Amino acid sequence: MTAAEAPGLSSFADLRVIELGVWVAAPSTAALLADWGADVIKVEAPTGDPMRNVFGSLGIGDEMPNPAFALDNRGKRSVVLDLRDPDSRQRFEDLLAGADVFISNLRPDALDALGLEPEATVERHPHLVYCSVSGYGLHGPERNRPTYDIGAFWARSGLAMQMADADGNPLNARGGIGDHITGLAALSGVLAAVMEQRHTGKGRVVEASLLRTGTFVLGWDLGLQTTLGKVAKAEPRHRNQAPLMNPYKTSDDQWFFFTGLEAARHLPAVLRALGRPELADDERFASAGAVRRNRTEVIALLDEIIATRPFAEWAEVFDREGVWWAPAHTPAQVVEDPQLLANDGFIDVDGGALRSVNGPITFSGMIKREARVPGLGQHTDEVLAELDER
Repeated sequence: MTAAEAPGLSSFADLRVIELGVWVAAPSTAALLADWGADVIKVEAPTGDPMRNVFGSLGIGDEMPNPAFALDNRGKRSVVLDLRDPDSRQRFEDLLAGADVFISNLRPDALDALGLEPEATVERHPHLVYCSVSGYGLHGPERNRPTYDIGAFWARSGLAMQMADADGNPLNARGGIGDHITGLAALSGVLAAVMEQRHTGKGRVVEASLLRTGTFVLGWDLGLQTTLGKVAKAEPRHRNQAPLMNPYKTSDDQWFFFTGLEAARHLPAVLRALGRPELADDERFASAGAVRRNRTEVIALLDEIIATRPFAEWAEVFDREGVWWAPAHTPAQVVEDPQLLANDGFIDVDGGALRSVNGPITFSGMIKREARVPGLGQHTDEVLAELDER
């Protein structure tokens, strides 16, 4: 099979990636590279990536299927090496010598202890793109502070407090969200560095951190803070300054969002759909500014009207009148969403044993790779034999 015929992107057919990653952020970056055709070798300690046993760690049960691990590790080859052992450490160095990219989210002090400091490693392997994914960055007094995404991405970046509830209680986010956004940020850096590597033959260190990514995500608010010295917090639903960018509940207890950012543009269609076109003459609806000033009353009135009919009826009316809106789906609804399914939102893993969320990017004409989750150390002999053949 030629590179052009191989599954994945032909430009990735000769891209070798070594991952020394645990949990989510770095493994998610490497998983997308594997989806796209790279040869990703996941190096694990003899005990394995702790994400393999995440449900046991939470006290739920080791016997559960692990779709979380599958999402971030499908398509890789697993090699077990004890990097505290000199022979295994040398084998790892041999792997780096033949690789294009190295990705790790071990803490900086752990990498230093293994002799894998970023700049020193690239000095030994000048061709290597070295991607560090950390909580707080490679520099500063807290670079070795332990954290998950809820600490560095959500809490410290300001996101949790900016999305606090009416009582000031900070948001407690769902698992892996900050990690996956950071994984995408790291991926963009890796790809940029690989483009340069293919022009110059030289690698470099690429840094991504949960903290920096979180602050980028909150960039609008933080920009206002640096410019004006203050920024408004998110308001509760009933006082939202943009009533046409707000959730509402139908008579059968289903939620949806209006998505009319330009209130003056979208208001006529909304009022027609609600069967209340006469409200256009009400001073509370006279302009976008009037809607914002009278938002509490406007939202209360919209609540009252919308609560009179079920979701399916409103959906039909909104579409007919050209209203911008979106259903607020539960996970059970998301996995059956026909629009998502029509756009390859899921893939089968391990021959259909698991159904996994697909990556966010589609490439036209790309042959899909068979997605399998590696067992711990499943490919150790195979990969080490390849080293011996070089």
